[in-house]
Amino acid sequence: MPAMFESAPRTRFVLIETSHAGNVGAVARAMKVMGFDDLVLVRPRWADVLTRPEAVERASGAGDVLARARAVATLDEALQGMTHLCATAMTPRDFGPPTRAPREHFDSLLNQEHAGQYPRRHTVDIDQNQPLPEGVALLFGPERYGMANEDVYRCHVALSIPADPAYGSLNLAAAVQLIAYDWRQALAQRFGAAGAAGAPAPAGPGEATQADAAQVAGLLTHWRQALIEIGFLDPAAPKKLMPRLQQLFNRAQLAPEEVHILRGIARAMQQAARHAPGGGAGTAAGGDKR
Repeated sequence: MPAMFESAPRTRFVLIETSHAGNVGAVARAMKVMGFDDLVLVRPRWADVLTRPEAVERASGAGDVLARARAVATLDEALQGMTHLCATAMTPRDFGPPTRAPREHFDSLLNQEHAGQYPRRHTVDIDQNQPLPEGVALLFGPERYGMANEDVYRCHVALSIPADPAYGSLNLAAAVQLIAYDWRQALAQRFGAAGAAGAPAPAGPGEATQADAAQVAGLLTHWRQALIEIGFLDPAAPKKLMPRLQQLFNRAQLAPEEVHILRGIARAMQQAARHAPGGGAGTAAGGDKR
């Protein structure tokens, strides 16, 4: 039964370093078929990709999605307002987020009462006392190479479409279409037909209950600097400490005020290190072993 007095999460599709203008148009068409229209491109190959003839032609009636799409220089800009990040990655990354099938993950994310019906390997631990995500970003990497490790590490989950292992390579627009369909079905189950495409982008600033991806990224950068200054992290041999902290922060589903608290702690660590005898950056004796 659709939930009462709840808002569906906003949905954003993020294409990272897309090479082919035609693929951008085909993605816009795939999104519109499923009722979505928030598309952001990060460092696309062509500065005018949204108006190139190949993109317009392949959009085939989804010109409005192209018209409202935007291109940005950094992933941080693309993820503003997004609180739950889904990478698309065929190969699991060490120390990265869990790899899950889209349908099972979306159902466990939105419809927690059904999460127990799936085998443990298909679900992500969802705290049923946590609020629903305010914004869900679906990230897709370059056509030839897929997502970079550092981008996957930022995400809460890596979605892997259960294709034939003998030939699991999907065209970008086909992958968007499949994931958009599964996400639409999960939204419809939770919110009914009216919420099947997710909530529209907000008209103006509101009071967020969960820190977005850009705020968490800023927190992680601040902690990295502080850990170096107190000698806990050796930047020359960082191991996997920062990806693990990223996953810890992701699981915590931090509120904005909690981000401020943790950044205050990082600031205090830096001040203590700078006022300690011999002040300045720590030596990170022995380097990070984690």
